[in-house]
Amino acid sequence: MEFDDVLKKRCSIRKYSTKKVSFSDIIKVCEASRYAPMAGNIHTLVLVIVSDKKKKIELGEAAVGQSFIADAPYIIVVCSNLGLVKRSYGTRGEIYARQQAGAAIENMLLKVIDLGLASCWIGAFDENLVKRILGIPDHDIQVEALLPIGNPTGKNEPRKKMDLKLFTYYEKWGQRTEKPIIKPGAA
Repeated sequence: MEFDDVLKKRCSIRKYSTKKVSFSDIIKVCEASRYAPMAGNIHTLVLVIVSDKKKKIELGEAAVGQSFIADAPYIIVVCSNLGLVKRSYGTRGEIYARQQAGAAIENMLLKVIDLGLASCWIGAFDENLVKRILGIPDHDIQVEALLPIGNPTGKNEPRKKMDLKLFTYYEKWGQRTEKPIIKPGAA
């Protein structure tokens, strides 16, 4: 699939078919996370792949009632090891870890589309409950997202995206034209 097609087809899917997803495809999705930028080349990501039905149901409950995630054959729980990057960058490292996680998650979501699968970036969840369900340590590990992965049901169309002109400025905040328009007689 062409890259622009992958970008345009990416959307949040909340309904999954019962069709199996190959574990090798899940590994390919995880592999895509490795190519995200990492501050100081310090890899802070930790991925937990969940396929156990009971755990998926519990994660759905932890995700403020987003029970649909349990219908996906797999859920990838994306975590950041904050301790690794804080050693090099202090408290600023926490910001870098969040940025790195976001970049890695987007890579993973794009790979999901490339493989003809579906997902939804879940950011609303009780982190302490997710940690308890999966045995994730409390110290220096932050749960960033839950990514249910499965086959989509039917045809899913991405929502219309905001026009670039509506959120782009040039040279300074509020300037909507690339080159300032100089009015006659202005110095």
